[in-house]
Amino acid sequence: MHLPSKLIDEVRKIDPTKLRLHITVPLTLVAELQPSLPLVSLLVKNSKTSDAKSFVCDLASFDSITQSASHFNSLDEPLDILLNIAGVMAFKADNALRSISASTLLSTFQTNAFGPPLLLTQALLPFILKAKYPKVAFMSSRVGSIADNSSGGAYSYRSSKSALNSMGRSLAMDLKNEGVVVLLLHLGYVISGLVQNDETKDNPQAVMPDEAAGKLWKVVQSMGISKTGTSWHREGFEQPW
Repeated sequence: MHLPSKLIDEVRKIDPTKLRLHITVPLTLVAELQPSLPLVSLLVKNSKTSDAKSFVCDLASFDSITQSASHFNSLDEPLDILLNIAGVMAFKADNALRSISASTLLSTFQTNAFGPPLLLTQALLPFILKAKYPKVAFMSSRVGSIADNSSGGAYSYRSSKSALNSMGRSLAMDLKNEGVVVLLLHLGYVISGLVQNDETKDNPQAVMPDEAAGKLWKVVQSMGISKTGTSWHREGFEQPW
């Protein structure tokens, strides 16, 4: 499988501020905080080269985001698919009604809604629009669905993903006439460091990261402009807002 230019910005730890980006010349731009992340590995494995250059992007700094985007100038390549997969989640004890704080809210929104999802997309838009069939996909979450909220709690994470859904929908409307497909994605339960063990232990819906990444990649590949601005589960069904 030939992969066009791609960007993955992936954050897997609580309250990160920096993201290491790797440019696989000339096809792929990937990001990671730890080695061998499944989606990063999937893309690099299927690209034409495994050579990579790396640099650090400060997600809290618009200047740093803009500087990171400028690396595409030297590649002289369109950005065919932009995958925004940044995500942080506070511990349950810090994310409840009686314990949530302004600092937790701000740091969560900075990564889940403001930095990579909106501002990085904005900075990379000129390269996205150069692509013949451009796509932008955001890693949202089922808990960001207002219609699906029957349990409450998770204030910072839930509300940041709701904000991400709103931004993604607006981007879809703004970019539809320019042929850009915008998708919101739900990874489902994954056995990883992002969620507490009690959420995945003995859960029949929980899968390993490699399986979740592969299924999401198929979803992204299968969607055209008629599906722009919609939200999708890794298993291929549409999510409610």
